[in-house]
Amino acid sequence: MEADIILSAHPVEFTSAQMPALNLKHIKALTDSTGIIQHALFDIPNRKEGYCIDDNARALLWAVWACKSKPKDHSAYNLLPVYLGFIHYMQTEEGHFRNFLSYSRDTSEDRGSDDSFGRTIMALGYLINESPTHALARTGQEIFSKALPQVKTITSIRGIATTIIGICQYIKFHFPDDKKTHIMDEMADKMVQMYKDNRSDDWHWYEPILTYDNALLPLALLHAYEVSQNEEYMNIALESMNFLESKVLYDDTLRPVGNDGWHKKDGPVARFDQQGVDVLAMVLYYQQAYRITGETLYLTRMYKSYQWFLGDNDIGLSLYDFETGGCADGLHSEGINLNQGAESTLAYWISHEVVASTL
Repeated sequence: MEADIILSAHPVEFTSAQMPALNLKHIKALTDSTGIIQHALFDIPNRKEGYCIDDNARALLWAVWACKSKPKDHSAYNLLPVYLGFIHYMQTEEGHFRNFLSYSRDTSEDRGSDDSFGRTIMALGYLINESPTHALARTGQEIFSKALPQVKTITSIRGIATTIIGICQYIKFHFPDDKKTHIMDEMADKMVQMYKDNRSDDWHWYEPILTYDNALLPLALLHAYEVSQNEEYMNIALESMNFLESKVLYDDTLRPVGNDGWHKKDGPVARFDQQGVDVLAMVLYYQQAYRITGETLYLTRMYKSYQWFLGDNDIGLSLYDFETGGCADGLHSEGINLNQGAESTLAYWISHEVVASTL
């Protein structure tokens, strides 16, 4: 089923007064001296599940942006080295990253997934480009440089996409950088080829299925365009995002593709088990699209996407918990998942920082 009504092209009024006040209670509760714990039982850290680099990379990204906020967030500044230290600890001698670490600090992995690698490179790229201190930036560069030779091993399209974003941030910090630009172009060209291999008249996407973090894919090509000025990257990013919007924007409300079945080509769009990370990806896409084009339409859609967390969704319930500062793990037909894990909580707070930066 296609979307009934795409979000209005007219700019909407949105102010900081419509955003919750800063409340880092839950992020602090989930974070200890090792890193951020990945899961929660309601709002209690679930230490049985331990840590993962996915969430510590997200936490690093949040902390970098929170340190730029006005007034400066000193809590984020104090937490940032914890997340960066976790990433450093999880890097292997070959430059890969292990993903999972138990609460007792044991890991049996040789390396984590492509997706966790890409998320980590993305976060490190932003740290290098926007770090609050030179020392933290240098640490990020050391880890990034050690990982760089391994980017050629990444085959997952989401791992490729987030790696592209991280490399683009590094290039912006150290422009021009012909070696990294060449690597970025090669990876972006892989995405272009995936798109062409899967595109048909009624399917404008990089894979034969829409799953999670979908907007990260066109977002990566927007970043690649910003660095390279390759018009093909921009054109494919816009076309594929228009297609994604046709699947997830309904009657002026964002409805991310549900985790309960996803959306295969020629199949139905799963409506529920909507996830906060998908909303975050939309927010990041619209921020970048606005930065590149200056079109206020993208601000409008970014604000509307963000409001999904606050109750502008299919069941009219806020996933953000005003008391704890946490965010529910998913939106189901019967209600919300009351567990407030790191992934969903950080998806909210990164979105919050991005939106606040435009107001």
